[in-house]
Amino acid sequence: MQVAILCGGLGTRLRQETEFRPKPTIEIGGRPLLWHIMKLYAHFGHDDFVLALGYKGDVIRSYFINYGVMTQDATVRLGANPSVTLHGSSEESWTVTLADTGQLALTGARVRRLQHYLTDETFLLTYGDGIADIDVKRLVEFHRRHGKIATITGVRPPSRFGELVTDGTRVVDFSEKPSISGAGYINGGFFVFNRKVFDYLSADNDCVLEREPLERLATEGELEMYLHEGYWHCMDTPRDIEALEHAWRHGAPWGIWRRDG
Repeated sequence: MQVAILCGGLGTRLRQETEFRPKPTIEIGGRPLLWHIMKLYAHFGHDDFVLALGYKGDVIRSYFINYGVMTQDATVRLGANPSVTLHGSSEESWTVTLADTGQLALTGARVRRLQHYLTDETFLLTYGDGIADIDVKRLVEFHRRHGKIATITGVRPPSRFGELVTDGTRVVDFSEKPSISGAGYINGGFFVFNRKVFDYLSADNDCVLEREPLERLATEGELEMYLHEGYWHCMDTPRDIEALEHAWRHGAPWGIWRRDG
């Protein structure tokens, strides 16, 4: 099953990082967050990727075009007949399509512009700035069971601030990073779509997947939510980068391939 990943946003809230590179290439544990996302999908057998490029897409192009040279030992012959010989083989056997979807396109337009590359009846989609320990196999099975056009993954992320539970002025419970209480789920990405979703999308720059298209799918009863109660984290601020780095150093909840491989 093909995996589309949205990699073209401006990343304005991380301007100090994204001035020179797109957000999905910010490194966690010495590898771009995009690599971590792709490793997760590949662990479940989905290793045919279509990347929707936009802002500074040349950085992502260069990363994959030079992937072998940058990750393997190599012998470089200079002179009149230059050559590069790679030693060993890459640990990844991925197919990666690098698709320019425009500098200014919003999420719905980017997905629509990938249509001619996404040839399967059903495909996966996610953002290039969020990671989770999601069981992709169960996600796909859930989508197939309900038979609707679209599945969205609902998550309950940690609050950015601690929560005090009090009785008057007495603190009865303290949690530094509580989850959002109640049944308040948010969009965690990790979508599964039937190709019919393209009927809901426009290639116009201002088409936002999360607005009219998903709202219409919900109204028509064609949108189901897969509940993910495990780890999920997006990368929007410097604090998020620090949190992801800390998580990687202490076992990386999303690093399923390291534990199951």
